[in-house]
Amino acid sequence: MEPKAESGEGGIESELTQDNNSNSFTHSASRNRFRRSMSCGDEEKGLLVYTGWVYHVGINSIGHEFCHQRYLFIRGKYVEMHRRDPQENPGSKPLRKGIIGPTLTVEETGIRKIGNEELYTIQFYNRLDETKKGEIGFTTAEESKKWIEAFDYAKNQAEYELSRGGGARNKLSIEADFDLEGHRPRVRRYASGLKKLIRRGQAGPEALSRQSSGLGNSASFGDFEGEFGDAVEAHEWKCVRTINGVRILEDVSDGKSGKASLVKAVALVDASADTVLEVILNTDRQKRYEWDMLTGDLELVDSYDGNYDVVYGTYDPKYLTRWQSKKDFVYSRQWFQGLDGAYTILQFPAVHKKRPPRNGYQRTTIKPSTWEIRSLDGPDSSNTEKCLVTHMLEIHTAGWGKWKKNSCSKFEKTIPYALLSQVAGLKEYIGANPSLKCESSSMGGQPKHHDGELPDEFYDAVTGASSSTTEDEDSEDETEKEEKPIKEKTVSSAISTSALKQASDATQDTNKELDPSVPPIHVEASQFNGSLQKGNDDADTNCWTSPSGTGFMIRGQTYLKNNAKITGGDPLLKLIAVDWFKVDKATDKIALHPKSQVQSDAGKKLPFVLVINLEIPAKPNYSLVLYFAADRPVNKDSLLEKFLDGTDAFRDARLKLIPSIVEGYWMVKRAVGTKACLLGKAVTCKYFRQDNFLEVDVDIGSSSVARSVIGLVLGYVTSLVVDLAILIEANEEAELPEYILGSVRLNRVRLESAIPLDG
Repeated sequence: MEPKAESGEGGIESELTQDNNSNSFTHSASRNRFRRSMSCGDEEKGLLVYTGWVYHVGINSIGHEFCHQRYLFIRGKYVEMHRRDPQENPGSKPLRKGIIGPTLTVEETGIRKIGNEELYTIQFYNRLDETKKGEIGFTTAEESKKWIEAFDYAKNQAEYELSRGGGARNKLSIEADFDLEGHRPRVRRYASGLKKLIRRGQAGPEALSRQSSGLGNSASFGDFEGEFGDAVEAHEWKCVRTINGVRILEDVSDGKSGKASLVKAVALVDASADTVLEVILNTDRQKRYEWDMLTGDLELVDSYDGNYDVVYGTYDPKYLTRWQSKKDFVYSRQWFQGLDGAYTILQFPAVHKKRPPRNGYQRTTIKPSTWEIRSLDGPDSSNTEKCLVTHMLEIHTAGWGKWKKNSCSKFEKTIPYALLSQVAGLKEYIGANPSLKCESSSMGGQPKHHDGELPDEFYDAVTGASSSTTEDEDSEDETEKEEKPIKEKTVSSAISTSALKQASDATQDTNKELDPSVPPIHVEASQFNGSLQKGNDDADTNCWTSPSGTGFMIRGQTYLKNNAKITGGDPLLKLIAVDWFKVDKATDKIALHPKSQVQSDAGKKLPFVLVINLEIPAKPNYSLVLYFAADRPVNKDSLLEKFLDGTDAFRDARLKLIPSIVEGYWMVKRAVGTKACLLGKAVTCKYFRQDNFLEVDVDIGSSSVARSVIGLVLGYVTSLVVDLAILIEANEEAELPEYILGSVRLNRVRLESAIPLDG
């Protein structure tokens, strides 16, 4: 339906002043006017116009929180951010501009404390690339809701233009590409100078070096799938066939006969990851017929949360079997982008009430599979974009064993073979359509930039380079992407002698984190009585143990020079207890509850306790509470002390979690991954420092992607062995090597074993 213009009364809602020194907000009659207006600024076009003062908030590349007052202007599907009111200053040029496209998602993020005041904040991000995001704040909840309505209206305007046909679709794509690539000269000069400085120094905070999302400085093109995580995995991939430039590999780490085989098809595709993602998710029949022999005829049934949908399809069985009965299927697709820029698509068979069994069709099941799309950076002299595309699935068909030995087999008439063949079809289709490589993806592709230029995109979180000078305050750059670790594949080959030595050195270096002048006390887990029991060995279930850090890869002493990682040593803090609570809603400050281990007599005597409260959204909700204790006080000059008593912005930029599914369903492993995650960037974290403890409340439900992944994990939790490592990211040479702060292994936890927190 075509959007209609709306009108409203403009007026002064509030007048605010931001004190740049104290970072607080005060009321003033003489300074910044905060105005909301809804008017028909373009009545002949029927476009909505919404303008007013907002606060642009975020964290810059060195972990400092910023808050800038900006004037936001929305007209139709266009949005601009100004330093001054453009109506009062006609010559004012926008700091940022862009299009509110159909892939935009707007979410309330609650109340955020800036200095001594609180702002009601909303976050907007591209649902296919959550690195393209921004956050703005308001002084009242009413203003927050009104701006959400304005963004939604602009999104509807963009969707309407897309629905008008190919011409409008192409026009919108061109406009988005043009607007989102705009640069401000000052940012360009600053970025170029910064890059030169880093090249000379070869050191400094890693976040400032803008390392690409590829394989690192020394990597070349090849099959590095599965080697980008920060936990050691025992996969052993063997190439069994190569067909038309596509490698078919099998995991041979478990050689037992009679089991299903984990197989993947891998190909190097000459296109960006965004282009490949769009091709895979596109349900246009004519386009899919050109590369997909199985799921070419797709129809979108439903969509959820901007990164999850359900599709219905049919296929002609004559290409797969001699039986001519018509086949149909329903499956779900969930996609997300990691902090390293790689896309993951999870596909599961599904049932949906809108698509019950159909007369004349035999309902079949498309087995679960995953796509992984990872951008690769070519040589500096090459402008060609490439990505590594992997399609992975589990095969139970008996004909697989014969086919991989080049014997004549019926396997080529099966659905698993058709799924593996999709990679070859995709590679050839993109190669035969050069226009796909040139078109800007309407789903949020990110262009390449050279010579240190930073993309000036509206959806990016804008960061101030420094607050010490006027020019730096005017300049805004983007929050940097996570590093690109390269880890070894198997346990046997991953740990070199030098790596073990560095790990040993790292363990010794952790001594400086705790006060060496104070004798350590004896800390024993038996003194505490958590609701989840401690296990004796890996055979126990519904329990926890404390693994060493050797299963995790962390930054070594020379990381800033060569990206080298080492195996982790023993954790600095000892895991003393785990609580597994059932709660009505997400609960913060759980350490103050009488059932908390911190409130026990033994807990009050500890020098320091780190409490990690993982708030898990479900029905009911759960809290998994981890207690890590120090045997001595924290050293006042240590990185740990900076984290404990630092700002929330610093904590968000440094607290890191490395997950690893040691045992469990392979699809869950692919969804969770092994990549280190900065918790404060992925989900909302709250920090509570009191007495002898720091509590970190991790709201997993604050991210739609995290909600989906945790939902999948909970479905298989009784068969999973999960390792988690907590650490503080080291960004400066003096902070290296990193060390494991604490680790936990959760062994086949049962949901019903959680005890009520209140009751």
